[in-house]
Amino acid sequence: MSKMLIKGGTIVNEGRSFQGDLLIDGEVISDIFEGMAPRGIYDEVVDATGCFVLPGVIDDHVHFREPGLTRKADIESESRAAAYGGVTSYMEMPNTVPQTTELQAWNDKRKLGAAKSHVNYSFFYGATNDNVDSFAQLDRHYVPGIKLFMGSSTGNMLVDKMESLKRVFKTAKDLNLPVMTHCEDTEIINRNMAEAKAKYEEDPAVEHHPEIRSGEACYESSKLAVELAREFGTRLHIAHVTTARELELFAHQNEKVNEKANEHTGDGILLPQITGEAVIAHLVFSDADYATKKALIKCNPAIKTLADRDALRKALNDGTIASIGTDHAPHEWKDKQGGCAKAASGMPMVQFSLVSMLELVDEGVLTIERMVELMAHQPAQLFQVAQRGFLRKGYQADIAIVKPHSPWTVTKEIIQSKCKWSPMEGHEYQWQVQQTICNGHLVYNKGAFDAAYRGEEMAYDKR
Repeated sequence: MSKMLIKGGTIVNEGRSFQGDLLIDGEVISDIFEGMAPRGIYDEVVDATGCFVLPGVIDDHVHFREPGLTRKADIESESRAAAYGGVTSYMEMPNTVPQTTELQAWNDKRKLGAAKSHVNYSFFYGATNDNVDSFAQLDRHYVPGIKLFMGSSTGNMLVDKMESLKRVFKTAKDLNLPVMTHCEDTEIINRNMAEAKAKYEEDPAVEHHPEIRSGEACYESSKLAVELAREFGTRLHIAHVTTARELELFAHQNEKVNEKANEHTGDGILLPQITGEAVIAHLVFSDADYATKKALIKCNPAIKTLADRDALRKALNDGTIASIGTDHAPHEWKDKQGGCAKAASGMPMVQFSLVSMLELVDEGVLTIERMVELMAHQPAQLFQVAQRGFLRKGYQADIAIVKPHSPWTVTKEIIQSKCKWSPMEGHEYQWQVQQTICNGHLVYNKGAFDAAYRGEEMAYDKR
């Protein structure tokens, strides 16, 4: 097996930063040295002087559009964008065509991942009103969890019958599968849209998007999800939290844990029962940005007020928010034209998530150590990812090496996503991803990309 030495960087891991060297043997980390590694013969040496050496980002929330929507994106293009951005693992959502709501569709998507993904991959299984019985057929060691749309969704994936919702939460608990929810109340949204069309026009300006997909719509749906999780003892992860009010629903989960309702991770950490995810768009933008970014930042749930954004940022530090994802959701450029009714919702962010968060580190919003917890450690713990998410001896060598004080500007040529646009186009970042190492393999190296490399399917320690 080949040996790679990463030398001279600042290693950030498990709440600490220190100067040191890291040794990779084959696919795994074989040693971590504070200071210099002993002299030896290495097949490859990566000089990380002046750089930070981080665990590769685990993005718990992406839409790569394959199968069926490959005009927008595909697993090859979006996993390439991930590698360029320091993301070494992702969990992909089920609203593709066909939807990943049957065992065959899930297994077919796993085969696509093996054939096409440049980084590590896994695929959520989607809930519907009537597919709960199929959950037991899943290989729990390869599925991150159940994705549940409790609001407007693609096709028939909206689960809106109370009986069905209860069955989803109960069955997931029985199988020790976490439930990740998209929480927006469809009835409230539909009412708000009808009022907006009557007041403004058939396609209200995008500035009205947070009025239509309102804070109330988010809160009422999230409140119901929390009530159901508490009723059945289900582990619940609420995706893309957008409002200060929602944060109150699980603000104390990290302090007070219901031991009966929770399972331990492999390293003995007790998992909170109810957790929340923040995504990059809601941490970076506020409703003031609609004036310049227009529908490029239209997403569901909507980007809300500056006060909501600031509350989310604060929640990164106090334990209320447990993970950071992207909700990476590319569309063709033509589909992003229009307002609240016509423009598609979603944006591609996986390439720029790490550098966007490092920007918030520079702004003093959070420390780089906390950022690593939110983007690597805690996603691994929440979903019980096996042997990833940390820089530890014996763990898979998934590593991002980033350099500060290295300004660059996002241009179309830089964008790797198939859609070839980004709301970050024209933005100047101060941090640069230098290298991305996946399973000990240098998949991205200062602009050079190994297109032949394929990542591995993520495994989960579910008991």
